[in-house]
Amino acid sequence: MSLKCKAAIAKGDGSYSIETIEVQNPKEDEVLVAVKAASLCHTDHDSLNWGKPIVMGHEGSGIVEKVGAKVTSIKVGDAVILNWATPCGECFQCENENEHICENNSPVVAGANGYTPGHAHKEGTTWNGNTIERSFNIGTISEYTLVKESAVVKNPIQDMNHSSASIISCGVMTGFGSAVNTAKVEENSSAVVLGTGGVGLNVIQGIKVSKASKIIAIDVNQQRLDMAVEFGATHTILADRNDKGLLNAANKVKEMTNGRGADYAFECTAIPELGAAPLAMVRNAGTAVQVSGIEQEVLIDMALFEWDKKYINPLYGKCNPQTDFPKIVNHYKKGEIKLDEMITRTYPIEELEQAFEDMLSGKNAKGVIVFE
Repeated sequence: MSLKCKAAIAKGDGSYSIETIEVQNPKEDEVLVAVKAASLCHTDHDSLNWGKPIVMGHEGSGIVEKVGAKVTSIKVGDAVILNWATPCGECFQCENENEHICENNSPVVAGANGYTPGHAHKEGTTWNGNTIERSFNIGTISEYTLVKESAVVKNPIQDMNHSSASIISCGVMTGFGSAVNTAKVEENSSAVVLGTGGVGLNVIQGIKVSKASKIIAIDVNQQRLDMAVEFGATHTILADRNDKGLLNAANKVKEMTNGRGADYAFECTAIPELGAAPLAMVRNAGTAVQVSGIEQEVLIDMALFEWDKKYINPLYGKCNPQTDFPKIVNHYKKGEIKLDEMITRTYPIEELEQAFEDMLSGKNAKGVIVFE
């Protein structure tokens, strides 16, 4: 038997509304989750303009309501963290430990089988009598969601606050994983983080857990820099908005790093004009990481690559949800990373517009939609 619930529906034309959707019972490999918290990021706001109706949201935490006959990893009543990278386990990328860019199931990666970015499974959810896609295959800004078993990870802390658990789904994983899994930051190294919003703060946390000795945060917002210090930055640089390519800031970084530049630099601003900026921050043979997912054309002065510098453009912090989510929760349990402190404000679904306004204005490190 299906159930009806409230959900945020992006119309595809820049607008959205809170609607009633119908969610079916799970098939044999599916799980019905009662969503308790759905954290927000800029991608959720971008989804308003994807040209098609979707159930919004791709970060979340909840309680398992029902499971399909072949589901074995979780049971009814389990607290779970939702995950949008659902590997098939059989394609070329999965076999090469790149489950986050699965060729068969990824909603954002074009694979050899012909899937296009944005591919989503529609089955199981309807609106106004028609099937509707769930954002990133999970659609978490909804009281209930129907997902594949591979889209849920049992939370090692079953009584963990759902708002804090929900931000692991993407923002925490992307930042933390970019430092730990992708760049593999080494102990006693130096690192720069450009942009200290939600993702940037979690890059800082990943660098801190990796035991780097110098963590330099760069932002144009002093309030965000103050927060960066709380999350682990050892030094800060208040940037000038007129500093083209942040080259002046790069000179300050070199002054802080024996004139060479940092070992690592992470771009977390999502500003295309700053796509090459981390290359100016790192030493020869250093590693620059473009974390924020810039997809626009970026012109780069090739002199910035001199010499032997590496530039990486990772997805989702090279995430393996079934192993990485528990690691992050364990760091949280030990007090090695902060999650509760990242939640600036929570909102009911009816206040989604205010939540977006607060996010876009920079008021929130993380805003979260919560369901009773």
